[in-house]
Amino acid sequence: MFAAVCCAAPVGNAISAYVALTTGQQDDGGIAEGGSAADIPPRMLTAYKKAVQQVGTYVPKCQGMRWPILAGIAKVESNHAVGRTITAGGDIRPKIYGVLLNGSGQGGNTTAVPDTDNGTWDGTSQGERAVGPFQFMPSTWESVGKDAGGDHIADPHNADDAALGAAVYLCGDDRDLTKRAQLKTAIWQYNHSAAYVADVLGWIDQYTAAAKDPDLKNVSGKARTVIDAALSQRGVPYSWGGGTPSGPSYGICCSPSGTSGANIQGFDCSGLTLYAYATAGIRLPRTAAAQAGVGQRIPSRLGTGALKPGDLVFYAYAPGRDSTIYHVGIYAGSGQMINAARPGTVVRLDAVNAMPGYAGGARLL
Repeated sequence: MFAAVCCAAPVGNAISAYVALTTGQQDDGGIAEGGSAADIPPRMLTAYKKAVQQVGTYVPKCQGMRWPILAGIAKVESNHAVGRTITAGGDIRPKIYGVLLNGSGQGGNTTAVPDTDNGTWDGTSQGERAVGPFQFMPSTWESVGKDAGGDHIADPHNADDAALGAAVYLCGDDRDLTKRAQLKTAIWQYNHSAAYVADVLGWIDQYTAAAKDPDLKNVSGKARTVIDAALSQRGVPYSWGGGTPSGPSYGICCSPSGTSGANIQGFDCSGLTLYAYATAGIRLPRTAAAQAGVGQRIPSRLGTGALKPGDLVFYAYAPGRDSTIYHVGIYAGSGQMINAARPGTVVRLDAVNAMPGYAGGARLL
């Protein structure tokens, strides 16, 4: 097992700046944190869904706005304000500020941006800094900020107001966000960076996949048995070393980051597959790498389109070398897998592209 990887994001150059928070961190198993609604504070998810309902009032010709788009932006900008207190009314405390854009070089900024709000939103008159969970520049907020809660104040530090403002901004020019090209244009407008656009699109795709239940109407037999068994465990905690053919179990100590499963009854990735396949009468080895040696191997060069519901799906640090496989899930169809992702999460649906190093699959059914 390899050590965890962590990287900080660059500062944006359009309306927003990445907050000085680490987003997209990786931990045991290499999966990026997030990708399903379970990773979003409930009050933030409510704000995203509320904004989708309200945006038509301000941009009636906009099409295709949906909560995964807002979630993708907010994930990259502030990690959904995780760690902050979010009141019933949507106020976020402590407030979220980006780096001061004064040309000092701190946080990667090299161009001074003069103050436009006298510190009203960004708390300083010494320059500008992005604010709130969607990291609006005060000057941009002045033009797109909306009051979503009815208190007659459009506050970028309020989850509802900020989400609605972001929806209005992304919907500019009466865009049809169901079209990939127009969605990319909207994200580029938010931050003029190809890397940023790719990052946000990746999260949008993950949230979109996770928001849907898999279409199982044409899945039957042992494949249906395996998938139903795995889906029945949604919400069960991740436990390092946890899971037996009989179901959840207490795990062991310790993961590469030092996380213990000894006091958590649940599953790790291969423990979940071990259990689900046992319900169909198939015994699997305990580790993900060993499970890759069972059944008909599906090469990674064929792409994820070669997978069928019920297949095991693998991820490796060095695809092509099965000894480096670190993770396994169960393909559920429609680009989704049932996944015991990492410490601190629960069994859930994720997009099959939720993690790097796709290493193909195995068909046992």
